[in-house]
Amino acid sequence: MIEITQLSKTYGRGARAVVALDEVDLRIDAGMFGLLGPNGAGKTTLMRILAGIVNPSRGHVSVEGNDVSTESGKHAIKTMLGYLPQELGLYPELSARQFVDYMAILKGVSDPENRRERVNRVIEMVGLKEAADRKIKGFSGGMKRRVGIAQALVNDPRILIVDEPTGGLDPEERIRFRNLLVDLAAERVVILSTHIVEDIGQTCRDLAVLARGHVLFRGSPVQLMHAAENHVWTIETSNSQKPDHGLTVVSMLHLADGTEYRVVGNVTGEYPDAQPVPPSLEDAYVWLMHGAGQPAEIL
Repeated sequence: MIEITQLSKTYGRGARAVVALDEVDLRIDAGMFGLLGPNGAGKTTLMRILAGIVNPSRGHVSVEGNDVSTESGKHAIKTMLGYLPQELGLYPELSARQFVDYMAILKGVSDPENRRERVNRVIEMVGLKEAADRKIKGFSGGMKRRVGIAQALVNDPRILIVDEPTGGLDPEERIRFRNLLVDLAAERVVILSTHIVEDIGQTCRDLAVLARGHVLFRGSPVQLMHAAENHVWTIETSNSQKPDHGLTVVSMLHLADGTEYRVVGNVTGEYPDAQPVPPSLEDAYVWLMHGAGQPAEIL
């Protein structure tokens, strides 16, 4: 449904030029697709190009046969796309219903009766029916995210893009929000862009890992975990000195007589008692970033 070929984006010129995307190739089909990577990897730039907000420097992006580099293509894509950016400007004095209605008008839903039906439907879909007429300024962070999803859905899009949607949410709201996205993916493409590994692992069967504008991995979470086999270990020490020698500590557990470290990397003779353990998705992500010389943010 979405074809991305040799896509590049550079901001600025000369010595100050910053390469955000560098010859990215991706195909995204129906269902839930995860785009994982650290902050500054190029994820938001890619999302903004798909949404028609930013023009690529080079390469080609096609969404259901529509070229994002043409005005006609952008117009066609915007009619089939819903977008929840990382920072959505909400009007705190409006109610949730008023805000979604306003966004529906901006998206060209002009018939009042049709618009009323759509607004009511998406508000109920995201679980805000009881709070629909309360002012947004009194909403929790999770409720504000749900207002964001409602406005993204009000034009009944076939493609939904959400950028870092669960940052700052408490565990219960994160779970509720992830479940909502999975439900929505049953009838459309949902692209989840995040640096939170757990969000991808709990929702996506298909993902890409991006770092410094390059695609480091493309496949399923299981395939990514397989790539880290024999590179994840537990090491017990009798003191508080962390393992080094090129190893990345993923977690640590204080024991009665020492500390147990879970590490990612190639264990050398310095740690003869290291025990191999099956990798988690978090371990695999750290191993991938380790091999690319990238620090891994794990939340």
